[in-house]
Amino acid sequence: MGEKIDLKKTTVADVGVCEAVSDKEIEEILIKYDRESAYRRIPGVFSVIVSIIAIAFSLFQLYTAAFGVFPAQMQRAIHLGFGVALTYLLYPATRKGAHKLAWYDVVLAVLGILVMSYPVWNFHSLLIRAGAYTKLDIIIGAMGILIVLEATRRVVGIPILIVVSVALGYCYFGQYIPGFFQHRGASLQRLVSHMFYTTEGIFGIPLGVSSVYIFLFILFGAFLEKTGIGQFFIDISNSIAGHAAGGPAKVAIITSAFEGTVSGSSVANTVGSGSFTIPMMKRLGYRPEFAGAVEAAASTGGQIMPPIMGAAAFLMAEFVGVPYLEIVKSAAIPALLYFAGVFIVVHLEAKKTGLKGLERDELPRFWSIMRERGQLFLPLVIIVYLLVTGSTPMKAALWGLVVAVVASFLSPATRMKRGDIISALEQGARNSLGVVIACAAAGMIVGTVTLTGLGLKLANGLIELAHGRLLPTLMFTMLTSLVLGMGAPTTANYVITSTIAAPALLKLGVPAIAAHMFAFYFGIVADLTPPVALAAMAGAGIAKANPLKTAVESTKLAIAAFLVPYFFVYSPSLLLLGNASWLYTIRVVAGALLGMLGLGAGMEAWLITNTRGVERLLLLIGGLSLIHPSVTTDIVGIVCVGGVYLMQKTRMRQKSAGMTGAV
Repeated sequence: MGEKIDLKKTTVADVGVCEAVSDKEIEEILIKYDRESAYRRIPGVFSVIVSIIAIAFSLFQLYTAAFGVFPAQMQRAIHLGFGVALTYLLYPATRKGAHKLAWYDVVLAVLGILVMSYPVWNFHSLLIRAGAYTKLDIIIGAMGILIVLEATRRVVGIPILIVVSVALGYCYFGQYIPGFFQHRGASLQRLVSHMFYTTEGIFGIPLGVSSVYIFLFILFGAFLEKTGIGQFFIDISNSIAGHAAGGPAKVAIITSAFEGTVSGSSVANTVGSGSFTIPMMKRLGYRPEFAGAVEAAASTGGQIMPPIMGAAAFLMAEFVGVPYLEIVKSAAIPALLYFAGVFIVVHLEAKKTGLKGLERDELPRFWSIMRERGQLFLPLVIIVYLLVTGSTPMKAALWGLVVAVVASFLSPATRMKRGDIISALEQGARNSLGVVIACAAAGMIVGTVTLTGLGLKLANGLIELAHGRLLPTLMFTMLTSLVLGMGAPTTANYVITSTIAAPALLKLGVPAIAAHMFAFYFGIVADLTPPVALAAMAGAGIAKANPLKTAVESTKLAIAAFLVPYFFVYSPSLLLLGNASWLYTIRVVAGALLGMLGLGAGMEAWLITNTRGVERLLLLIGGLSLIHPSVTTDIVGIVCVGGVYLMQKTRMRQKSAGMTGAV
């Protein structure tokens, strides 16, 4: 436990063993808190069949990316057919079936393929009938809805299943619901046809985005993983910040920011990099709860980090109706502010408790890493370049994937073998299942909104509750998004919050990107906030800490996530919207950073030394004042935070002079 670890030669597994976090424990934590990791581990012929289907799924997506996609409903139906088949073969109905494949799962997998094939084989006849659906059509459609619901329960979880089921019930029983939520209701035939045979339900925009863009970026991430990019990110982060005060905690933040560019699961990120960084933080002297919270807060931030943003960026582009690059551009400054906020609090905690960094001779050298593995940045550079120059996300992901394979051959340390490529094709398909099924389920939520006008009803209700004022509406939208986001994966999370919570902000004149981003941020923060707090629970599992205390710590650390959305609603220039000058944008960013410093220092009771009661109050007031980017509030914020800094500086100088005089 006290022996030195050579980070230049170590692996994540080595650190895990050193700190008594075994690979088996890590796997158990993933299975417990990440539904997508709770799949069957079955050997033999069925394992081979699953591999073949998964590889075929990836090859189909690559083929359509290279040579053109099929008509929307055909493309989406084939995509979902692969998804439900793999889901039923890989994910058991109950925990007891984790080590064997039940006969009914095989039946459901085959049935899933047949049902999702129905709109493909009957594409032209369904088009010609134009809404005149037969009894067989309705039976097949109803089966399709049930198959998606059960697949959702298995791979995504109960919370979203409940939301979708309530939405479907609302469609059918609308005429019996009292108050302004009442609507005329939808017959079973209308409900089934709307949800299964149009592009407003299961085969709607979310699944369309998954079938064209998201899958390719997930596959791209699987290929990068085979090149060892996770360890590369950790080593780079250690070389940059490992020696600083509280080094491993800052390494966790930088690593998670890097990982966020290619990954979108807060729980998987927490467990992946946390199995390395959390033991290192504990070794340095961090409390277990704080160590787990740092990794959870940083890894959750990965979902708001461009370009992938937990796959929500692609959906947001479609929902808002702007190019994908606009979403990436708008998300950049808020994401950096989020990570800066976590970094500030970690730094203050390190200074407050006197935690130092690691010795430099323990750490890898930056230029040595770049010479050996620096080419792993090339695929990310290519993707950004192609997006900036006007290529579609699909083409950018495809070329990024090709460059990832080619770049791996530039160094023996990263070279991919044929088996690695085949494994990446299989792993990419497996990793996509949660997103595919979540998008299909979320499509039914969107379908409910279009069928019943629910979004407008909720928007009117929230605005009426807030008496038409923006700040209370923002607060109600925040609470709604936090509740709706509990336990839901990123893509489903965004679809739910954007269709139910964001319309209220749009009605009050908030720019579309700002409204959608606001709802999305608070849906994501649900992974940190009690009572669900899946990322925090996973971090607590690795740190062997109290889960609830870890969740509370992670919420404090992620104070930036609670502030940044308010910053960009009141000042859309943070999203690079409008015609604001760069000088104004820099001023707003500087004010936001100072505000987060004030709030972080107030919460930690430390700026450059221990804060007194009045100082702490001034820091909190100053931090909150800087949320609204007006000249008056900025002056109040600067005076409060700057005043406390000068008071503490004077106190330290007097204390130092007193000690010198005593000597």
